[in-house]
Amino acid sequence: MVPASKQNAVWNCFPGKIVYCILIQRRTGAMTRCTGMPEVMRHAVPIIFCFFPVLMLVSCSPHYYDGPVSDHFNGERFFNPGKPDHKTFAKVLKWYATRKRQSWPTCSELPATDKPPRRVEGDGLRVGFVGHVTLLIQTQGLNILIDPVWSERTSPFTWAGPRRVHPPGIRFDDLPPIDVVLISHNHYDHLDLATMAKLWQRDHPLIIVPLGNDRIIRGHIPAARIEARDWGGQVTVAPGLTIHLEPMHHWSARSPWDRNRALWAAFVLATPGGAIYFVGDSGYADGDNFRAAAAKYGAFRLAVLPIGSYEPRWFMADNHMNPEEAVKAWNDLGRPLMLPTHYAMFQLADTGYETPLCDLRAAMRSAAVPEGRIRPLRAGEHWWVEEQAGVPSSGDQ
Repeated sequence: MVPASKQNAVWNCFPGKIVYCILIQRRTGAMTRCTGMPEVMRHAVPIIFCFFPVLMLVSCSPHYYDGPVSDHFNGERFFNPGKPDHKTFAKVLKWYATRKRQSWPTCSELPATDKPPRRVEGDGLRVGFVGHVTLLIQTQGLNILIDPVWSERTSPFTWAGPRRVHPPGIRFDDLPPIDVVLISHNHYDHLDLATMAKLWQRDHPLIIVPLGNDRIIRGHIPAARIEARDWGGQVTVAPGLTIHLEPMHHWSARSPWDRNRALWAAFVLATPGGAIYFVGDSGYADGDNFRAAAAKYGAFRLAVLPIGSYEPRWFMADNHMNPEEAVKAWNDLGRPLMLPTHYAMFQLADTGYETPLCDLRAAMRSAAVPEGRIRPLRAGEHWWVEEQAGVPSSGDQ
């Protein structure tokens, strides 16, 4: 028998609960001996048991950042100030055990892929939509990739996890030389280390990340040229481009053991032709981050906001806006031109394949959004964004 004192010590750590219960089940054949474990977790135990050794190797209790305590860092983990985090590991297990996935297609080719020019000079602004949230932004003679993902899956494993239903909207070999890579946070659908390695090998770009993410990337690419900044920090890339990092309401993790060890951030790309506001993932959270960005930077030339992976709401609402909330955020930002993202590429939640764009159209009608102010793209499409706020241009210049 395991002594009671050791049982209690193990039970205080949730992974320990799982391991202990597995041992009891293997020894007695009765999962009911695990008193205090919710029914939903009993269903999840076989899944965790299969993946536990691999997860242990992936995680190894990583520590990404050492720095002073702040209003969003407690000395060990980051947090959203004034907004409690209710997403526990138990809730993750409950969602996985009870989820009701809506319909998604099988993998299919795109009608066409984008072939961007080598450079876009001056105040011209071309945005190529690779898919999900991956964007190629070309302006001021610079090529900027945001949250680049070219891998087949958004997962720590090559053989399991969410798989793309379309190829990337720009073939990797068709990418122009990349000068700057921005990473908003460390979730696998935003930080793809295999893609980062290919970009570094080919172009040696400057990589700009929120605090802690530099250590993750350097663990895979030791020579990488990385600038890590806190919220409110900035990096001057060139006379025509300064990157600012601002709050977004989200979280981070690459395993069950490194939750919120690295920071998440929105980006403002300040250029002579106007500022671009990019959010990779965010809950609406009363809209204070969006209103603060508008007050700080003034009118945005373009806002990029996520609209997908928002169901079920009881689980996703804290960290993923739905389309109605994204339209509210657009209004908080001063109603700039907007490019929605985070849909129709990886099935990461229970939201259907077409649901985000259908719900977005309904939200736009309800809010009386003027024609052309919010422009969804399919992967492989691009947008030449006009210098003045107005009707988006179409086609190549």
